[in-house]
Amino acid sequence: MATNAKTRKAARYAVPVAVAGVAAATVAMVPAFANSGGPDLPKMTAQQLIEKVAASDVQQLSGSAKISTDLGLPKLASGLLGGGGVAGGSANPEDKIAQLANGSHTVRVAADGPDRQKLTFVDGKDEYSLVHNGADVWGYDSKANEVWHEKNPEAAAAGKEQKKTAERLGGASPQQLAQDVLKAAGPTTDVSVGETAQVAGRDAYQLVLKPKQSGSTVGSVKIAVDAKNGVPLRVQLLAAEGGKPIVDAGFTKVDFAKPSADTFAFTAPKGAKVTEGAAEAGKEGHGKDGHGKQFKGLDSFPGLDALTGGMGGAGKGGETKVLGEGWATIARIDTGAGKSLKDIENGKDAPKEAKQFLDSLGGKVTGTFGEGRVFKTRLVNALITDDGKVYVGAVTKDALVQAADANK
Repeated sequence: MATNAKTRKAARYAVPVAVAGVAAATVAMVPAFANSGGPDLPKMTAQQLIEKVAASDVQQLSGSAKISTDLGLPKLASGLLGGGGVAGGSANPEDKIAQLANGSHTVRVAADGPDRQKLTFVDGKDEYSLVHNGADVWGYDSKANEVWHEKNPEAAAAGKEQKKTAERLGGASPQQLAQDVLKAAGPTTDVSVGETAQVAGRDAYQLVLKPKQSGSTVGSVKIAVDAKNGVPLRVQLLAAEGGKPIVDAGFTKVDFAKPSADTFAFTAPKGAKVTEGAAEAGKEGHGKDGHGKQFKGLDSFPGLDALTGGMGGAGKGGETKVLGEGWATIARIDTGAGKSLKDIENGKDAPKEAKQFLDSLGGKVTGTFGEGRVFKTRLVNALITDDGKVYVGAVTKDALVQAADANK
């Protein structure tokens, strides 16, 4: 099915990355102090702790981490994400991103400054490694015995696009997740210091971020910060509805010594299929419209591609408007669809993928905006209205209905 760049961009609004829907400039500090319950550490304010994170100059480390994600996805969407594994298929990092959005993963981490990093995702006896060593970025899938390579990714526009993808995959580390959350936190956020903790055998403070606004699916974000060097050791994203963390990413073992140089050396194994990243990007259309087919595997998640295509005209609209701010941010996507949800439900010229996606959604909702269906996860929810608009954000179903009523 043909999909234009605007539709792909719209679909990506439905994919949780770090704390979806958080967008602001500065952090509103709450002068709270660490409580007892963990290691006995000197008292520190939230402002002091954030300054400690910002001042941390640690650039060398190695260790292991565990990343667990429980989005509560419907079966269809979970299938689109490819299950919990990370090995198999193409070695291109784009093909691995969606798979990290579900299940539990073990990752080995190594870093030596800004030019050398390595992440190895372990799935039983299979592994997927992403290696950045100077001008080279390598991806290797041991199960498929496939290698993806980008040489001097700063040299060409297509290469830059691929390097961004590699960096985004690297953003699965606890450090990068913490930095993303802190950058996104703003005046709609209360920040305090919670109980102390021990992570990977190291004493840590815990920075706690909570939405001031009502209607967010996020209850809080907890960031464990190394008491000595200020490195984020663990990030937990907790749901407002309670239960196990939506995202729990933390080191299980960490060493801040300089990794050996051969850690970042990579040679394609004998017999492996090697794909050059820039060449593959050209095949996907980067040279034609500057976009190409970005984030393969996410194009149809969580079904917006099939849905809007089935509604007869995904390319006619595709306009996105941001409503609200901070944790209550909602994106309104006007798909420009020419058919209603009822047409799809009745099978009128609609692909079966669109019908299957509708069947996976939650119950119908009504308001002054009309009628719609809700796609629900523990983090990101989406309301698809009968007239082809999509309201999506890390907010509750009621918040989406209110937004649709006010912006019909």
